[in-house]
Amino acid sequence: MNKTLADFNRLVDAEEYFEFFDLPYDPQIVSVNRLHILQKFSQLIQAPEGEATELSEEEKLNQYRIALQNAYNLFLTSTPIEQKLFKVFKQKPKNVVLISEIGKD
Repeated sequence: MNKTLADFNRLVDAEEYFEFFDLPYDPQIVSVNRLHILQKFSQLIQAPEGEATELSEEEKLNQYRIALQNAYNLFLTSTPIEQKLFKVFKQKPKNVVLISEIGKD
């Protein structure tokens, strides 16, 4: 079966993306890191303006496959806290003095 961008655009769950691209994955890794993997995947497939129109549908899907594999691989060796993909990980806690800030003046 030939896969199309229309088929890709109908995908919803992380597992569906892996199955669509025939990529092996550990369900436990995906279960724990699904939002982070999908966020990183989304960042990786954002093509610079104008570049996306130059690729064929097959080439785009191949790049998307590689991007998903890279996003998944990243969380095999890293944690969501280390990657800081979401705003919540970048915000400084309010009313908290960090040890690293003590004595700085």
